[in-house]
Amino acid sequence: MVRFGRWSPLFLGLMPAILRGQATPVQPGAQAAVVRAVLFYSPTCPHCHRVMTVDLPPLSARYGTRLRLASVNTATPGGQALYQATVEHFAIPEDRLGVPTLVVGNRVLVGSVEIPAEFPGIVERGLAAGGIDWPEVPQIRQAVAASERAAFRSDTAAALGSVRARFLEDPAGNSVSVVVLLFMLAAVGLAIAAVAGRRVPLPSPPSWVLPALGIVGLGVASYLSFVEVTGTPAVCGPVGDCNTVQQSEYARLFGVVPVGVLGALGYVAMSVLWFAGTRAPGRTARAARICIWCFALGGAVFSGYLTFLEPFVIGASCAWCLASAVIVTLMLLAVTPAVRLDLEALRTRGVEAAH
Repeated sequence: MVRFGRWSPLFLGLMPAILRGQATPVQPGAQAAVVRAVLFYSPTCPHCHRVMTVDLPPLSARYGTRLRLASVNTATPGGQALYQATVEHFAIPEDRLGVPTLVVGNRVLVGSVEIPAEFPGIVERGLAAGGIDWPEVPQIRQAVAASERAAFRSDTAAALGSVRARFLEDPAGNSVSVVVLLFMLAAVGLAIAAVAGRRVPLPSPPSWVLPALGIVGLGVASYLSFVEVTGTPAVCGPVGDCNTVQQSEYARLFGVVPVGVLGALGYVAMSVLWFAGTRAPGRTARAARICIWCFALGGAVFSGYLTFLEPFVIGASCAWCLASAVIVTLMLLAVTPAVRLDLEALRTRGVEAAH
């Protein structure tokens, strides 16, 4: 998209330069309409210079993104071709040929007197009527489309370059984050497929695995909670930069609740459910296991989101955070076989009841 800021020679399609004014945000409740206009000029024309430096910038500053002005240099072959196409389209008479010429909608304004006198009123009426599109000159529409495609490609390339730069700020730690993220995606996919009734190879682990993982996870989350609440520098290992992650805006949910505290509460909840399930009758134990699975799935998905942010947004990875992400994912895998059997039993009973 064309952006508005200061004057800048932006080569987009056949439009060698875009007139840019200071952007002002649209006030709440204001119309989102946009007026679009094309100015033909020559760099050697003093009247053009006045229009471009004195008359139009205040309008761009006033309306911001609600006014888009594209300037076309008629001294270039492409600009001259656009001007000739516009002359033919609107059948501009010979006595009105020349620059500066501003085309807005189906109106053609010529000269440094007519443009400042009439254009502000056209803009006001156009915004009130819902906006004015680019002039219906096929060559202009094609040039605008080409300019927006070029701007999109430029923005995409800049974004990819920025992501790559952030990743390279901690290449070793971020590489580990990517591996962990891929493992988590695969594990979540397997767990969901298993409870959905698909035959996936997930053997049942020993009964002590789930509580052991819960204890280790609680220890990791408790340490992260301590770091996040007190602001104490984290003890980081040889890979990653824990403190950069802990000092980022993503270390607190909604900027208030430390993520480590959420993790600790999740591990406590799953541990309590496991303990209650082992001492409860069949139906209650089944419900406890299903709740543990839901907690673990939610924790794995949220941890996966945070793991994605570390290499690609924050530019650093936290070994403690990755450890917690792996632990909650392993808990999901550990409880999935039992939940799969529980759900199969429920489905079987449902079929029998139906008959």
